[in-house]
Amino acid sequence: MSSEAEGRFHIVDVSQITSSPLRDTIRTDLRTDDGVRIEAIYQPCTASVTDPAVTATAVTGTDSSRAVPVPGGPAALTSSTAVVVAHGFTGSVDRPALRRAVRAFARHAAVVSFSFRGHGRSGGLSTVGDREVLDLAAAVRWARELGHARVVTVGFSMGGSVVLRHAALERGTGAHTDAVAAVSAPARWYYRGTPSMRRVHWVVTRPVGRLVGRVGLGTRIDRKDWSPVPLAPYEAVPLIAPTPLLVVHGDRDPYFPVDHPRMLVDAAAAAGAPAELWLERGMGHAENAAGEELLDRLGAWLARP
Repeated sequence: MSSEAEGRFHIVDVSQITSSPLRDTIRTDLRTDDGVRIEAIYQPCTASVTDPAVTATAVTGTDSSRAVPVPGGPAALTSSTAVVVAHGFTGSVDRPALRRAVRAFARHAAVVSFSFRGHGRSGGLSTVGDREVLDLAAAVRWARELGHARVVTVGFSMGGSVVLRHAALERGTGAHTDAVAAVSAPARWYYRGTPSMRRVHWVVTRPVGRLVGRVGLGTRIDRKDWSPVPLAPYEAVPLIAPTPLLVVHGDRDPYFPVDHPRMLVDAAAAAGAPAELWLERGMGHAENAAGEELLDRLGAWLARP
């Protein structure tokens, strides 16, 4: 699906990976707690790789025989931080906009990206932000199994709602996050206040819309209604503290107007855990609208200890 060359991937089983962060790009399948297969990619941090020979291996994957642990552990050639990236609805791990974000974040930390259920080459059906928390949890656990001491999450649009709920629901577990950033995320469910969101609801709720989603957008959507309705993002935010929280939103977002990010930060403040808000002038929606400067700034925020 990708139009960009990502180099040679290693197809590996998680149990075969050592506990040290790796210098090779890895492509693998993960299993969620409810048994869904999720495709995922590990991209090592590129910032601290200075040896030309090592750089060639890390970027092009010239050693195709196996995934090679970094000599000397996390501080040697790669960051001890891993950023786990959650894409938006109808996205996937191979979409150019997501790969661009991964490259930007990899200048600051290692990056794990993946396709949500029902998207890309992952199995299952999309539940549009509900059980996707399990997909993110599997990716976070994988990053920790790779040896990263600090794992943080960032999500775009639907992925933004998922990282917020994940941060609230997985506190104190092996799949917890150490910091969370939500970009272009909704604050509440069932929002239909913009033409863009009315089109999304048509795709999700109508049989012909789901057909368009599957054939035209490459997204396989579950026809079942939520039962029960999952915790809304604004309800999840008060449960995240003391985990650092960043909310990023464009003032020209065609899906969710700026009352959504403000509702999120207000919910955090009411719980005594103020969130940081970046309201980006001229920005549209999610990963497709995020410019290089914003992605670099976001990567630096995620990677800071």
